[in-house]
Amino acid sequence: MSSERRVAIAVGALYIVATAAGLLAAAALGSLLQGPGALANLAAHETQVMATGFFELVMAVAVAAVAFMIYPILKQDADTPGKQGLALWYVGTRITEGTLFLVGILGLLSLFALSQEVARAGASQPVQYQAAVNVLKTASDYSLVLGQSVFCVGAVMLYYLLYVSRRIPRWLSVWGLIGVPPMLASGFSLAVTGDPNSTVSSIMYAPLALQEMVLAVWLILKGFNSTAVTSPAATGEVRSRLEAQPLRADPSRSTCPPPGPAAGTAVGSPQVNALKGKGTHHDRLRRTGDQGG
Repeated sequence: MSSERRVAIAVGALYIVATAAGLLAAAALGSLLQGPGALANLAAHETQVMATGFFELVMAVAVAAVAFMIYPILKQDADTPGKQGLALWYVGTRITEGTLFLVGILGLLSLFALSQEVARAGASQPVQYQAAVNVLKTASDYSLVLGQSVFCVGAVMLYYLLYVSRRIPRWLSVWGLIGVPPMLASGFSLAVTGDPNSTVSSIMYAPLALQEMVLAVWLILKGFNSTAVTSPAATGEVRSRLEAQPLRADPSRSTCPPPGPAAGTAVGSPQVNALKGKGTHHDRLRRTGDQGG
């Protein structure tokens, strides 16, 4: 199995891990942060809170790992400085996305710590804590939305590069590009619904989420298309290596000069005159023999 094939399998598996972890995090959290009794809910459901934090951590690591694994493929196919910049920029968007998810985890854990303090104090949810609850909840929600927004920006770069390189079928790249706008717009629904995982948001996530799963399965089963593109960068590297190699003489095409005086022997020298004299002597003997006959 080639290294490129292993990369394709790893990228596909990471896509599945990231998506599954996100779904499990949303399912574990449920509606604990909804309603006026959010602190009491968190304090009473420690296991669900910890599970949510764990799955979100897995998701944050997986989304960044996708970019690091696929970057060598994108860089190999980038034949212009602009495409090389997009490939590196894509990695930056996934790192930013994962970092924002980590901020959301910190917000959730901070809410849980506050709920524990309130529970030990014997108060249900005093007014003096309400401002802190709102701030931490808003930070957690918007970190998720911002992470998804940055992801959408990176997805445009990724699917454009895959489209021009034909590393995957073009219909799959176009599907990804079409699925970006609804997912990007879904972030604005938070201001209306107050829930980043509302039904409206889930419907708008669906096209791109389904496309990612199809892409993941394709990469695991088929891998990257290595015959659709000949990397100009790789071609240039091979050309430079060939030019650097010394030329070898072709035995079938001899370039040796015709026999003659030895190198460094001047015309008219004693050696050359001696050769000429020998030739003249043999000619005289031959003519004398002919006359005698």
